[in-house]
Amino acid sequence: MNIRAESKSSACPGRLAGTLTACRSLTIGAQGMPTITLDNVTKYYKYNRKQRKEHGGKRFEMGVQDIDLTIKQGDFVFVVGSSGAGKSTLLDLITGRLRPDRGTVRLDQRDLSKLIPWSHNRMAILFGKVQQEHSLIRKMTVAENLMVAAQVGRRRFESRESMEQRVVKVLGLVGMQGAGLKHPVEMSVGECRRVELARALINSPPILVLDEITANLDDENIWDIFQLLMEVNHRGTTVIMATHASRYVNILRRRVVTLVDGRIFGDVRKGKYGDVV
Repeated sequence: MNIRAESKSSACPGRLAGTLTACRSLTIGAQGMPTITLDNVTKYYKYNRKQRKEHGGKRFEMGVQDIDLTIKQGDFVFVVGSSGAGKSTLLDLITGRLRPDRGTVRLDQRDLSKLIPWSHNRMAILFGKVQQEHSLIRKMTVAENLMVAAQVGRRRFESRESMEQRVVKVLGLVGMQGAGLKHPVEMSVGECRRVELARALINSPPILVLDEITANLDDENIWDIFQLLMEVNHRGTTVIMATHASRYVNILRRRVVTLVDGRIFGDVRKGKYGDVV
């Protein structure tokens, strides 16, 4: 998708005024829309000597185990489960942040682990990510944080002025017009999450991977973010989202993948939170 949203709001209700109008001008980017496939994927975390003693001699902790999952272009997938079920591990495997100890993660049949060493920037453009931990650089302004990401996805012969325009437009898209000169410390948690979402969107990625982006937000912020994600997904972007927001999962009725102890326990299209069949 290419972000062509105007930073000025239209008469649209909610704090994301103008978002839906802005999203209607999004189109799929030239990089294409890859299918994600996980074949028998297992990831475990090795314990150090101290941790082994604390865990009765166990040598490792299982992250995810025997995962078989296909996510097609344009899917909207909620990944749900209790804390420690393996949601973050699964997302990190999908984006290449982690490599599997067994099995293969593929993008359009290409082994992701073989792409990463020589194509880090390419992967950063393919995946727009919001991590569970807040990750804005505190000493930088909002605009400077977004410019760092824009540089990674800089188009050939793109001027700095053009990148600055992308920053303005994407801030408008997430309802943060005029926030470019603020520092993260001057903003609420909800505003910081919006900026992190803007950073994930700035290079028009075909895939968004979001880890608990709505955690600790009020209902109005949560609903605004979901409205934006639904419209972006409607325009073709794949959305993969780990969440505990059961109420909104039940309202939206998208695909729900449920993890229990690192294994897929349910995979239901148009599902509710916790559905397994």
